[in-house]
Amino acid sequence: MSDAFHFIRAPRTERARAVFLIDEYLPGAGQPKPVGRTTVVAAAASSSPRAGFLFHSAFCCSTLLANAFELPGTAMTLKEPVVLNDLIGWRRRGAPPRDLAERLDHALLALGANVPAGEALLIKPSNVVNALAPAMLALRAGSRALLLHAPLPTFVASIASKGMWGRLWVRDLWAKLDADGMCALGFEPGDAMKQTDLQIAAMGWLAQHRLFAGMVARFPGRVATLDSAALLADPPRTVTAVADFFALGLDDAALAAIAGGKAFSRNAKSGEAFGVREREALHAGAIDANRDEIEKVVAWTRAVADSNGIALELPAALF
Repeated sequence: MSDAFHFIRAPRTERARAVFLIDEYLPGAGQPKPVGRTTVVAAAASSSPRAGFLFHSAFCCSTLLANAFELPGTAMTLKEPVVLNDLIGWRRRGAPPRDLAERLDHALLALGANVPAGEALLIKPSNVVNALAPAMLALRAGSRALLLHAPLPTFVASIASKGMWGRLWVRDLWAKLDADGMCALGFEPGDAMKQTDLQIAAMGWLAQHRLFAGMVARFPGRVATLDSAALLADPPRTVTAVADFFALGLDDAALAAIAGGKAFSRNAKSGEAFGVREREALHAGAIDANRDEIEKVVAWTRAVADSNGIALELPAALF
């Protein structure tokens, strides 16, 4: 069936358990059910949950936060739903802007169709979808967005810690950001091939940083920023601030339970025990093993940022 959404049967507990809402993590992915887009829109039109977004530039605890706020009765979180990845892919293939905006609006309607009455909907898109982030906020006038990022040295160290996989991933991300028109940082065509993997990682971080700063300016009062170091330094403060920002109405006992829950003590991807100390040790090891390159890349990125008028500290901090 053309012009249809393909639905996968996945109970809420299964969706919450899945790392991301993509085929790899959903047992029912092999048996999708196509439903015509107009049928989906008609059925979803009566459902209008309060929407919030967790946009991120990768490796900054966004999945941790999404897991923490999957709260039946209060909020439903959707982690990197593949339909949004499909739409950004269509955009890169030349989708007409008006048609893309319509489909994006309809995709957001579909994502909110099964949210129980009274619950907020928090969507954490993949960061490869970030070029559509301003459009999502524009389409949902009452929504708010938290923009998550890691401090630059931490982000570069995270990529270094992931070995070849991480280095390949940042080059793939850069190609996608470039296709989205986000990579105009004063370089000549072909310069990316002359840069190291960690330079490419830092440039991808910087391109997303510029986008986030633009969103803060475009949507005053609706956007807040939060870096992973601040997020992890004080979980109770983080949880309280995020809940207040999205107006979730949680009491002190509920906030304490979230801050002391497994989201902050487990690896968001593997589920293994993994707290602040383990994260710090991982980053410290990566920095020690790659110190010279990381320091040079960070200094170089600061110079590129200065030449492009990009502040490394984002405005509108959550706290």
